Order: sequence, then structure tokens, then C-alpha cells
Amino acid sequence: QVQLVESGGGLVQPGGSLRLSCAASGRIFSIYVMGWYRQAPGKQRELVADITSGGMTNYADSVKGRFTISRDNAKNTVHLQMNSLKAEDTAVYYCNYRPPRNNYWGQGTQVTVSS
Repeated sequence: QVQLVESGGGLVQPGGSLRLSCAASGRIFSIYVMGWYRQAPGKQRELVADITSGGMTNYADSVKGRFTISRDNAKNTVHLQMNSLKAEDTAVYYCNYRPPRNNYWGQGTQVTVSS
């Protein structure tokens, strides 16, 4: 019954910004980690950032200093603020929820960085 729905993707120029949102519904327990992954064509899905219920964050080296992950436990939402975007950031971005023994994904939102 867990559902994750991403939004906020689109086309942006290099150096621009975009804010992604993930709305979670169903049997969600906010004590567990949530995060953002991305997958470009021909490449494996990779972790972008994740965040614990207490606000501890982890970022891929490629996005550290440019992206910021945040969450609102009361609303079961997760956000990814992306600044100084590069062409290499182009990918489908997926929201992830990982309680014990389970791994849930949204359907993804496309982010394209191009001039």
C-alpha cells in the first residue's frame, strides 16, 4: 500500500535550479530513511541523497554542495533542491523509501539539463 509520487522535473539550462518533491502515502513510518536516486540511459541507478527521520543527510560526491535534501515527517514529503545544474545531472529521478525488508520506488520524474 506504499505509494511514492515524484513531481517537479523538467527542462532546465546548465547552471539553473530545480526543486523535486515526493509525496508518500500508505503505510509509511517516518522513522525510516528516505532518499533520491537517479538513472540515466545506459547507466545504473545511483544514490543522489538520503535523509533520516532526524535530519541526518548523505550526498553523492557529485552533487554535494549543489543539492539539498529535506523532509517533512508530518506530511510524509521529501524534497530535493538542485542548484548549479550540469548536463551530467540529466536523468530520471526516483524517490525511495527503505524500511526493513522492503524497498519502495516512485515512478520517477525526468530532469533534463540542456542549453
